[in-house]
Amino acid sequence: MTTPPAFPEDTSRYPEASQATTVLVLGILGVAVLQLLGPFAWVMGNRELEAIDAGRRPPEGRSSANAGRILGIIGTVLLALGLIVGIVLLLGAIALFATFVG
Repeated sequence: MTTPPAFPEDTSRYPEASQATTVLVLGILGVAVLQLLGPFAWVMGNRELEAIDAGRRPPEGRSSANAGRILGIIGTVLLALGLIVGIVLLLGAIALFATFVG
């Protein structure tokens, strides 16, 4: 009979749990599905990196947090571009409607 793998003995080394995976998932979803999640990934990624630098969270999540933060920035840019295109299209539709009505 084999024994199950042991858990790390010192689990209290970092007082806060890592949110790097959450940041990465939000960043991926912010680029691929819903750009509204981009700013959340960006802000959470910044906070996660600050917490890692302060020693409150494990440093193993740095690359995931940074990747999620970068994806959050990209998602935020896509959101801004989408809003600009939407506003331009709306204004064009209003102008076109005004030419036919007036």
